[in-house]
Amino acid sequence: MQNKTDVAASKFLGKKVDGSFFYNPSFLVAVPREDNRMQYGIYNDNLPFNGFDVWHAYEFSSMTKKGLPYTALLKLKYSCNSEFIVESKSLKLYFNSFNMSRFGENIQDGLNVCANIIKKDLTNLLKTDVEIAFLKNNTQRELIFDNFENILDYVDESKLNIDVFKETPELLETGQLNLPKEYYLFFDSLRSNCRVTHQPDFGDIFIYYKSDKHIKEESLVKYLCSFRQEYHFHEECCEMIYKRLYDLLDKNTDELFVCILYTRRGGIDICPVRWSTNCTFSGAVCLLNNTKYARRSIKQ
Repeated sequence: MQNKTDVAASKFLGKKVDGSFFYNPSFLVAVPREDNRMQYGIYNDNLPFNGFDVWHAYEFSSMTKKGLPYTALLKLKYSCNSEFIVESKSLKLYFNSFNMSRFGENIQDGLNVCANIIKKDLTNLLKTDVEIAFLKNNTQRELIFDNFENILDYVDESKLNIDVFKETPELLETGQLNLPKEYYLFFDSLRSNCRVTHQPDFGDIFIYYKSDKHIKEESLVKYLCSFRQEYHFHEECCEMIYKRLYDLLDKNTDELFVCILYTRRGGIDICPVRWSTNCTFSGAVCLLNNTKYARRSIKQ
């Protein structure tokens, strides 16, 4: 039997849908976070993290009242405290409905009008404040991940044997250190699958933690690889990984930051980020700014 999340998400996902070139907010679908969170001991009224879901729509397009088309990079973000997420295909259909609609006396006026409309529609849908910004195409991407090191540099690949591809926290192993230490790690081969369409999703994951416990890199690689046959939304994967690592660390003193930059699909990428309330990693602040960031493989 489908849960509330699957029922809501399957309204458009995996189905042929006749879109609209004219503004149509009825395409938007809200999906509850609660169903997946409860499986991992994450409760909306006592979240073990702060965070945002950040989306980049690279191909948003509309027209002025005189029919002059304009295309811009749209960034939206909303808090992980929200009860709902917006379903990605519904958002694409919604954005496409602006394509032949006419807003504004000029391009900048049109972008301002569209931003206000989108903010209002998504805020009403998700019942939380949604921030909207249009970014210039020459916006510099944040360089906050430059000091992260490939986790495979800490692993002897010849001794690595991976055969578990369903999420398995028992794969994670820790060791004890004399003093707390900071770790900046990334893994560029994270793969999971959409929970409705079962299409693959690829992303780079960035993990920072400060602790006197050492999460052994080989075990972390094996754990991240165990997502290859999991079926979840991007936001869910980020929270699942965060919670598994969070459960290994000291909740009172240790710091944890998890961010996944997914490859864009259909002109939109989703970049969830979660961090502990005491996290001092400056990247958590940078991600709140109206700047563009993307997978390392395309960040030039």
